[in-house]
Amino acid sequence: MLVENRITGFPVIDDDWKLVGLVSDYDLLALDSISGGGLADNNMFPEVDSTWKTFNEVQKLLSKTNGQVIGDLMTPAPVVVRETTNLEDAARLLLETKYRRLPVVDVDGKLVGIITRGNVVRAALQIKRETEQKA
Repeated sequence: MLVENRITGFPVIDDDWKLVGLVSDYDLLALDSISGGGLADNNMFPEVDSTWKTFNEVQKLLSKTNGQVIGDLMTPAPVVVRETTNLEDAARLLLETKYRRLPVVDVDGKLVGIITRGNVVRAALQIKRETEQKA
């Protein structure tokens, strides 16, 4: 499902929607590598319309977890931005770190969204177009 939808990570939240961690594609690849490898050699990123193959590959990966839970796999206490953080600061943080995404939390630490590098690029292009149209 992650591969098919081009999702490179997802947040982990508790019952109150408070962010407790992130799982990235890197975490999943590291799990595969540590647990004996194989998926990278067998085409981790399957061909288009290969739903069954994708299901089987993910199933193989999950079978290697040896009882691990998401909490064992995730990156705890990730870098976050608040709802009130301006786009420029969020963009700078994405550029200065290795992160592809930043969780957005409210004042209570509850997850309200995720901002990605792609979101920042699209916003910058939109601002540029609007500025050029006004000129």
